[in-house]
Amino acid sequence: MEETFETCVSASGKTLKIISDAESIKEISFVSEAEKNSPVQPEILQKAAHQLGEYLLGKREVFELKLDPDGSDFQKKVWALLQTIPFGRTRTYAQMADQLGDPKVIRAAASANGKNPIAIVIPCHRVIGSDGSLTGYAGGLDNKRFLLELEKANGVLTLF
Repeated sequence: MEETFETCVSASGKTLKIISDAESIKEISFVSEAEKNSPVQPEILQKAAHQLGEYLLGKREVFELKLDPDGSDFQKKVWALLQTIPFGRTRTYAQMADQLGDPKVIRAAASANGKNPIAIVIPCHRVIGSDGSLTGYAGGLDNKRFLLELEKANGVLTLF
């Protein structure tokens, strides 16, 4: 098993835990308080912390990070599709299923969305219910609302 490294970044009242290997980001998640940082901080981890800090302060819309989330082929396909949702825009689960080529995969797509290990950079927070509701979010609905409001404040948030 390859070595992993951790750091936390805090801004705008939010704290994120970032896990990487030497080359790529493996996980990003919301935590209630900063945890212990790895003594070694690879460049990718430092870059992620910097870019996420900028995002939380409303100063970044696009991330330039190498990602390597662990998941099934289907999950990775969903996560790749999530990365095509532009900053300040949303999609519904039904739209995601349609983009995956089969409206019947809506539940599987929603499940994969909920298992996304790289919050914010793989923007699962941009997926909402067909009625515009803020449906489930692994990081908590308060954090989902915060992220959508942050993006709305830095541009025009467009539903659908």
